[in-house]
Amino acid sequence: MPDKILISPVTRIEGHAKISIYVDDAGQVDSAQFHVVEFRGFEKLCEGRPFHEMPALMARICGICPVSHMLASAKACDVLLGVEIPVTAELLRRLMNYGQILQSHALSFFHLSSPDLLLGFDSAPARRNFFALLEEDPDFARRGIRLRKFGQRIIELLGGKRIHPSWAVAGGVLEPLTAAARAEILTGVPEARESVRIATERLKSILDQYPEEIEHLGTFPSLFLGMVSENGGFEHYEGRIRICDAEGNIVAEGLDPQRHFTYIGEASEEFSYMKFPYYKPLGYPGGIYRVGPLARCNTASHAGTPLANRELREFKQRTAGGAVCQSFHYHLARLIEMLHCVERIEEICGEPGILDSHVRTQAGQNRTVGVGASEAPRGILFHHYEVDDIGLMKKANLVIATCQNNLAMNKAVEQAAKRFVNPARLTEGMLNRVEAAIRCYDPCLSCSTHAFGQMPLEVEIRDHSGNLLSRFTRE
Repeated sequence: MPDKILISPVTRIEGHAKISIYVDDAGQVDSAQFHVVEFRGFEKLCEGRPFHEMPALMARICGICPVSHMLASAKACDVLLGVEIPVTAELLRRLMNYGQILQSHALSFFHLSSPDLLLGFDSAPARRNFFALLEEDPDFARRGIRLRKFGQRIIELLGGKRIHPSWAVAGGVLEPLTAAARAEILTGVPEARESVRIATERLKSILDQYPEEIEHLGTFPSLFLGMVSENGGFEHYEGRIRICDAEGNIVAEGLDPQRHFTYIGEASEEFSYMKFPYYKPLGYPGGIYRVGPLARCNTASHAGTPLANRELREFKQRTAGGAVCQSFHYHLARLIEMLHCVERIEEICGEPGILDSHVRTQAGQNRTVGVGASEAPRGILFHHYEVDDIGLMKKANLVIATCQNNLAMNKAVEQAAKRFVNPARLTEGMLNRVEAAIRCYDPCLSCSTHAFGQMPLEVEIRDHSGNLLSRFTRE
């Protein structure tokens, strides 16, 4: 019998990773590991640079979620200055963040996950992609394209470009919103809202088709960590941390994001370059927790906008009073957040002072340690900086959302492999379900790396002596 099945690379995710599935002597799946094979050295590259450069530099970590890093960095720099930014600047930062979350979630749902959900996990690999979806349902697919474009356009209108904007800075933002830009954003709201509604109803209508996947692509008890507002609602920019358990009980409340290091620890393992954060009071690996859309829907008591409130209430009814623990429901949670983002974008554009030109507070350095936190599309993101007396970076630690889901993702792939993979009669559909367990989390692994050319999939099965028994390839 084979003793190891290797999936390399994992497809339809952002970045490079592989999965190892280990088989015992009885021919059954024994365990599985999710390996992140990229190395991110941005923390080291920051050392010696003036902290004022950090937001623009951090925006270049990733092409998918540059706004998240820029905002967390700018917030850390605000702390170093010891200032409160202008009210309009905070509104504009929030507006860009909602555009960021909207476009990223649209990419995840329509481009990366919908081929499985709408075309089938066992459909032919050559057809299980966005281009086939475009042929199958052109209106639905094009709505996904335009929805992502709408989020990116908001980023462009505020920051000057869609990718790597250098706009949020220490003390606020560089440029105010123009009346023409606001009008354009508001014009795009109705279609965006309708597209999210259609996608949400479409997903809910097909959930009954996937009972096994819902229960075995990462369904397990864990903690959930998310930022909430003062009254316990959705909060993506400035709030306190709430942690709840699988039964829905609040484990910790009102935690200060700037003191994340007092309750979040970081471990490492030999099989992955990605760190393994955990909740310190429960130790490692017992302190496993999840972040991102599923966690935010579990920790928040309400969404704070009318349409998203209704969907969130229905979402919470999927369990008998506890938290929603099925990783599969990250997809539905994303759509609820997208609806909330569209509603908040419209609300912010209607704020009386949104066109005010006072968008930056000027000050010198007043502190040597600054922490910024923001809810990125994939979960809470922390930037922790230490600088010297003249403002040069001594140390940077970035606690990435995907890293915080690392323990959960490893647990999810192992559960999926044990349920769906038969090493003696391996099929491509089995392996796709293991990959799909990772896609639920929409991991962003592409920070500081670049892929060029094709990314074929190759799966090899070897015996204990290393002899090749069979090979599956996907071009």
